[in-house]
Amino acid sequence: MAWAASRTKNTFYNARFHRLAARRGKKRAAIAVAHSILKSVYHVLKDDVSYHELGAEYLNSRIEDKRKKYLKKELEKMGYTVQIEPIPV
Repeated sequence: MAWAASRTKNTFYNARFHRLAARRGKKRAAIAVAHSILKSVYHVLKDDVSYHELGAEYLNSRIEDKRKKYLKKELEKMGYTVQIEPIPV
């Protein structure tokens, strides 16, 4: 099931597989994706809710938010005040 999930387009499991495969190898990435699927199935069954696909960009957005928070904290340690605002396009 993990191999099939890794080949679907624009899904959380596809993005997770490719991120892990680049660092750990395809077999280990497949096992990690299988573990993620198993955890998702467990929570769907336990909580009696429907599955909600997070999408391929979910991991990127989480990492981006963590990085912003980290960099802001580092600048505040140096004595700067930081206000994060997007650049108008």
